[in-house]
Amino acid sequence: MCRNIRTLSHFDPPATPEEVQAAAVQYVRKVSGTTSAANREAVDRAVAEVSAATRELLDALVFTMPPRDRDTEAAKARERGARRFGSDTVSA
Repeated sequence: MCRNIRTLSHFDPPATPEEVQAAAVQYVRKVSGTTSAANREAVDRAVAEVSAATRELLDALVFTMPPRDRDTEAAKARERGARRFGSDTVSA
């Protein structure tokens, strides 16, 4: 899966509609391989459907552990990036 798509589940507060939409756009672009204006209608429809399915999935998931904190997860991602790329300037 595309590395730019971030985990959206089990955060407090929950993922926003904008975060779900952004993930859907990334996914559809990756799968379709196109951003062409000729395919805009098909891509827009797919983004809407993926967004709806993602929201439905996120709402249905059940967890037994406490919700994750965005700041803590971002710090972990920066640390992983620093280990991987040898720099602490990697953005999360």
